[in-house]
Amino acid sequence: MNKPDTRLYFITDSTPYSEEEFLSRTEAALRGGVTLIQLREKERTAREYLSLARKVHALAQRYSVPLIIDDRLDVAMAADTEGVHLGQSDLPISAARRIWGADKIVGATAKTVEQAKEAYEQGADYLGVGAIYPTTTKVKTILTSTETLAEICKAVPIPVNAIGGLNKDNIDVLKGIPIAGICAVSAIMKAADPELAVRELSEAVRLKLGF
Repeated sequence: MNKPDTRLYFITDSTPYSEEEFLSRTEAALRGGVTLIQLREKERTAREYLSLARKVHALAQRYSVPLIIDDRLDVAMAADTEGVHLGQSDLPISAARRIWGADKIVGATAKTVEQAKEAYEQGADYLGVGAIYPTTTKVKTILTSTETLAEICKAVPIPVNAIGGLNKDNIDVLKGIPIAGICAVSAIMKAADPELAVRELSEAVRLKLGF
């Protein structure tokens, strides 16, 4: 199993920005200290996704932060990124493992204990669980209770990350749950100063959640 550092997992959203502004904000987040970055593009063609993935990967490599591609194993492989993140409607984890091998990071979305166990058994390196709060991104979200999050953490031995509407002011709800980290989109992407937002979020995680 690969063990990515998922403490501060940044998921991108390029929709409101020009490419130049998006890359600038992404680099600011990397400067701020995110530990993992996921490029999430729901609307782009495969060619557009690949083009952007290569540019973001170049930035991420500069800061020694692994880049995860959301949904698309083909784009991840073509850009030779460090990993891919697969949802419940994407390729099965076991298929991705068979195609891409054991050395790459493969993450999975899970909303139930059963989904979490299945993803682990198929070879997932980490899980994203949520949404803890309603989100402002254009991704379909189903709320997940903190009780379910805690049960998932106990059910599998791989890192579990909370996702969904999380920011420095509302993460207290996660206190005492043995998560490995949090995922943030809008709290970083829409911040006036993404670098500062990451630093403040990192400090809040350290003080409130202890990691």
